[in-house]
Amino acid sequence: MKYRTVFDIIGPVMVGPSSSHTAGAARIGKVARTLFGQEPKKASFYLYGSFAKTYKGHGTDVALVAGILDFETDDLRLPEAVKIAEKNGMDIEFIEEEAKTDHPNTVKVVLEKENERIELVGISIGGGKIEVIELNGFALKLSGNHPAILVVHNDRFGVIAAVANVLANQQMNIGHMEVSRKEKGQEALMVIEVDQNVEETVLNELNKLPHIVHVTKIHE
Repeated sequence: MKYRTVFDIIGPVMVGPSSSHTAGAARIGKVARTLFGQEPKKASFYLYGSFAKTYKGHGTDVALVAGILDFETDDLRLPEAVKIAEKNGMDIEFIEEEAKTDHPNTVKVVLEKENERIELVGISIGGGKIEVIELNGFALKLSGNHPAILVVHNDRFGVIAAVANVLANQQMNIGHMEVSRKEKGQEALMVIEVDQNVEETVLNELNKLPHIVHVTKIHE
């Protein structure tokens, strides 16, 4: 395994006892919050494996909620995140699941507000690093370590090429790209990690393309 910086080895600056169970959990929550685009009215966390067994003692519960509140891993409010969320009127629940998963530090996050809902499955792979492996039923691989563009679109000929062309015209370099679909010809999800921060003008241009349903971004 290659490490880019010393922080890949010792982990991130954080509040909490464990980079995997605290910092990683906070980052999963923060990615979910970013994709949801607002503070939810209800947040449900389905915990698997090691997360289910030790989430209270290792601060996974408060870290996940801190992420939902858009706190950074080193935010001194992190230990009080659950209390802050409840004070804000958020309904929070933690569900310990017995099903086995491919990774022991796995959580499914479900955020809801009125008619809006998002479902995300993330894993904490160590050192504060994470992977998002499922979003609203779409399989994907999103590290959260780089700026990324998520494009929900209809599964039609030429859509991927059109999106790539927009990014090329903006001189944006693609580091990783994958497409997931539930059924042929139905809704699909394009995940594109890029080397530069994504400006709103890029999102607006992508939204104008044919067969695009929704475009959002995640910054590093």
